[in-house]
Amino acid sequence: MLIGEYEHSLDSKGRLIMPAKLRENIGERFLLTKGLDGCLFAFSTQEWENFEQKLKSLPLSNKNSREFTRFFLSGATECEIDKQGRFLIPNNLRKSANLIKDIIIIGVGTRIEIWNKEEWETYNTDNIKVEEIAENMTMLGI
Repeated sequence: MLIGEYEHSLDSKGRLIMPAKLRENIGERFLLTKGLDGCLFAFSTQEWENFEQKLKSLPLSNKNSREFTRFFLSGATECEIDKQGRFLIPNNLRKSANLIKDIIIIGVGTRIEIWNKEEWETYNTDNIKVEEIAENMTMLGI
């Protein structure tokens, strides 16, 4: 399971160190794409296949389905971790998540999220109202 919060910095070439604890679970090769809420999503190859199957099952005739699928697949790229534990984030993905220097990497179960540090801190303090969310989660059986 991918869990935890880690702080790292992008180097001048757009490479980021994958924390060792996350690297064990995501593997040496993984898929990176635009995520929701202003971050990037990283999936192990197995989790990406599961996610891709769900996207393929969406009805092509539904506009929201097409846009949702297009959003995730158009920016997706396969990444490989080098011997120093780094991987390259392509420029288009760095721009989409406003990744400049200081980065927060979080494990959220089946995926990793990569955030601009300032935006993560803002999101974490301004947007998360755990008590309200918890009340609404009862409808999902949690």
